[in-house]
Amino acid sequence: MTDSTAAPSPAEAKRWKDLRKRALSALVLGPSAVACIWLGAEAFTAMVALAVAILAWEWVHLCGRRTRVFPGLAVPLVVMAACALAVDDHPRWALALLVAGFLATWAGARALPHTVDQPAGRLAAGVLYIGLAGIALIELRHDTDAGRANVLFLFLVVWASDIGAYMAGRALGGPKLWPAVSPNKTWSGAGGGLLAAVAVGLACALAFQPGAAAGAVVAVAVLLGIASQAGDLLESAIKRHFRVKDTSSLIPGHGGLLDRLDGVLAAAPVASLLSFALGYGRTLWGWG
Repeated sequence: MTDSTAAPSPAEAKRWKDLRKRALSALVLGPSAVACIWLGAEAFTAMVALAVAILAWEWVHLCGRRTRVFPGLAVPLVVMAACALAVDDHPRWALALLVAGFLATWAGARALPHTVDQPAGRLAAGVLYIGLAGIALIELRHDTDAGRANVLFLFLVVWASDIGAYMAGRALGGPKLWPAVSPNKTWSGAGGGLLAAVAVGLACALAFQPGAAAGAVVAVAVLLGIASQAGDLLESAIKRHFRVKDTSSLIPGHGGLLDRLDGVLAAAPVASLLSFALGYGRTLWGWG
């Protein structure tokens, strides 16, 4: 008789070895983010400010620089200043500052003597990579009519895509999605992530708007799901470039904030552009 309570094989245990860490980090970060989204623009803005400060610090250290002195200090200063302009309802000035800050950081990193071998453009890229997402999140939530629904939809779809991809990829395996960049990601995981994004996106949209057009919700969920997975792949490529396993050790045993927010960093600008195209007060799926 087969023992149904037998311990999992070593291969099975290895496949799911980081599940506990993922679950613990989700239990800490998820409710905190949802609470800030729900409480209002002020609480959410404070959360974004803290997040971009940490993200900038991680990026500068990845580039072998320090945030206490220039040019490393330029990354958090420019990103925080651009986000402040967005809070004050000056998104165009915020974007202009990001571009100017990128150029100034790049020029400063080239001009000043340094002992690291990372090109100046790598450091400056952090201004755009982090700053664009920060401005996008602030602009999305500051829409008093649809901001709460749009930001919650964005976060839930990104989280669902990440969880669905992880579960499907580990359970089903199969051909690799892009082994040169991320050897663990599979096509089955990508498909599972998109299905999860659609399911959670539909549930969220219908909770806010029972008569929402399902086709529009599915289209937006798929778009954001693809953007999220692209952000995940980009983060894998970044870590491969810098030859690190994690972007920092901020979350014990589970990497840094860049590791956890890679999908949001890519999907937030996409959601913000869609919101801008639809107009003030419209949900992301409100075009259906």
